[in-house]
Amino acid sequence: MHRAVDPARDQSWFLFATTREQLDFLRFPLGGLEKPQVRAIAASLGLAAADKPDSQDICFVPEGRYTTVIDKLRPQGALAGDIVHMDGRVLGRHEGVTRYTIGQRRGLNIAVGDPLFVVRIDADKRHVVVGPREALLTASLTLKEQTWIGDEDSLDAAARAGRPVLARVRSGRDPVPAHLAMADDEAVVRFEDPEEGVAPGQACVLYDPADPARVLGGGFIAATTRAA
Repeated sequence: MHRAVDPARDQSWFLFATTREQLDFLRFPLGGLEKPQVRAIAASLGLAAADKPDSQDICFVPEGRYTTVIDKLRPQGALAGDIVHMDGRVLGRHEGVTRYTIGQRRGLNIAVGDPLFVVRIDADKRHVVVGPREALLTASLTLKEQTWIGDEDSLDAAARAGRPVLARVRSGRDPVPAHLAMADDEAVVRFEDPEEGVAPGQACVLYDPADPARVLGGGFIAATTRAA
């Protein structure tokens, strides 16, 4: 699997969990085309979708209100709780942890001197934990539910001593240099330079430094280690 030619339309971050067996049956006919080319082809064929506006939301999320869907699936996430500084101070209240994401700065509604960011969400305690920007920096992460579609030799090299990879932790972020090491069922990704805003639960997708468009695999982030 490779990234799309048009980086703004690339879906490889979402498709990392595709298995080797599934790849044999998959075809991505638009992967080598940019959106204007696709629209031109659709227009030449008389397709009504040629002028259809771009979708900005997931199809099953009405009016882009993601919290409505999440609250139905995890109603406990809509319960009020405290906004807590990482040093233990309670700075304010929130109306549900589902309203916040790691790295968020705006909308905290707390009055302090220095800018604060969401650095951690403790759903069990209903705490939104905030701190300075440097607290967002992550040195390494551990993956669970890994999928590998690169060559087996590369995976063996990672298991032995660590393999260079490009790691992507958000769909809209470029992959960055890192090293992958395997130990039993655990995969550890160590960034060459600390990465900002990494959160457990989101995906980390790995690409080949020798062919940056090629997807090697990835997994879901189980834990992170802050930069010193």
